[in-house]
Amino acid sequence: MYDERFPGLRRRGFLAATTGAAALALVGCGSGTDDQADSGSRGTPKRGGRLRAAFAGGGASETLDPHLANLFADVARAKALYDKLADYGADLSAQPRLATRWEANKTLDRWQVTLREATFHDGSPVTAEDVLYSYHRIADPKQTFRAKASLEPIDLDASHATGERGIEFVLKRPTAEFPNILAAFGAYIVPSGAKDFDKKPVGSGPFRFVSFAPGRSAVFRRHDGYWEGAPHLDELEFVVANEESARVNALLGGQVEYAHELNPTTARAHEGKGRIEIVRLRGSAMQAFCMKTDRAPFDDKRVREAFFLIADRKELVDGALSGAGVVGNDLFGKGYEYYAADLPQREQDLDRARALLKKAGAEKLKVTLDTSAVAAGFTEAAGIFRDQAAKAGVTVDVRMGSKDSYWSDILDSGTLSCYRSGAMPIEAHISQRLLTDSTTNATKWRHKDFDALYEQAQSLRDKAERAAVYERMQRRLYTEGGFLIWGFADWIIGTGRTVKGVETKAPANTLDWARFDKVWLA
Repeated sequence: MYDERFPGLRRRGFLAATTGAAALALVGCGSGTDDQADSGSRGTPKRGGRLRAAFAGGGASETLDPHLANLFADVARAKALYDKLADYGADLSAQPRLATRWEANKTLDRWQVTLREATFHDGSPVTAEDVLYSYHRIADPKQTFRAKASLEPIDLDASHATGERGIEFVLKRPTAEFPNILAAFGAYIVPSGAKDFDKKPVGSGPFRFVSFAPGRSAVFRRHDGYWEGAPHLDELEFVVANEESARVNALLGGQVEYAHELNPTTARAHEGKGRIEIVRLRGSAMQAFCMKTDRAPFDDKRVREAFFLIADRKELVDGALSGAGVVGNDLFGKGYEYYAADLPQREQDLDRARALLKKAGAEKLKVTLDTSAVAAGFTEAAGIFRDQAAKAGVTVDVRMGSKDSYWSDILDSGTLSCYRSGAMPIEAHISQRLLTDSTTNATKWRHKDFDALYEQAQSLRDKAERAAVYERMQRRLYTEGGFLIWGFADWIIGTGRTVKGVETKAPANTLDWARFDKVWLA
């Protein structure tokens, strides 16, 4: 729900369609109601029962520290236990959660945030002190929390509480899209002073902690005092099953009721057959190859352009994703706000690729492509691209990595790797992955002039002017960036036939994805 002074505005257009500080205010209530689900999930919610959800996990190193969340399993557990000030809606706009209102001054460098009345699992209120503690913890220079890059515009030393439920955030520079910071991946609010997150974590989310065995399972129980209403389920158990076949077999055998991330072949085999339900979240997962731009051979932009031209994107989508997706164009966020849709669709051009490699002195190039069974389609994509590269005279050696440590391994090591991402605003993708100091800068794209363009875009109140700067940035990434983005995959979930209330239009990483407080067992 938005401020009644401005009825009828689309969520993504709200900030741009208004002027003045007061017009940047938002009054919100939670999104995620039962009637949001498609007709197949509608019905009268039933209270009770335990739902068991199978996810690929991170092995013995798993933690319930929400600021360390990286894998989809981490995020699903974190959002069950904790809340953020805001979260991304299905259209990637910032939706209010623990914050009910945010309002900017005229120069966009001070934002007033008002908290809702909410309590932690121990009964204590969520206060401004908890928010400031959480953000200071995330921003600690000694830590590598993923949300650190998103919080960078905030001057936390100058920011302060204006009351128990009021905060004035002072920014280092004008920031028009400040609400995206509140919704940033990993920006969860924890109690002031919280440090021990694996033995007895306390959050303000819809479920409270019962038990945790890293790499195996986590059990949570309904939080009756949840600010948005108690979940329908009595208990929620996350079960780790790294192999897709293990998740499917557990679902078919009744050991779990929800299986995250199924591959397209599995979906085709079971869709409409009556044993399980298949939920497809269309085009919500970016699929890419990540080239490290700070080291040979990809420190030469001619080599990067050659690799852009080696890829046959349709073959990759058809082969690695069994057609369950759409082709990409080396840019993140297809269909999202600010996406540079006017750039020509890049096609395979092996002659041009060979010519570029010759100019770069890399005619007989050999590279290692890191991949892993950590994500659906990764190993298949690696094999397909290896064969495509051979036609351009490039030898690609595919190296299989550990499912438990793959994401941390490829962040700094190697030169070429399989990569993917769930949904987030294009602005957030840039801030977390493409700025010099970004926490998850896997392509090692470090350009001060690019950083300056990002700051310029953030400082612009006018949406059209901001869009023009984002387009300029994307044109550069399209020409010489380090992400070869070949497709956007459907996100596929399997559920038991008794599971109701699963949102069918929420991309991975958004508010209503893995939203187990709105799910029930019929």
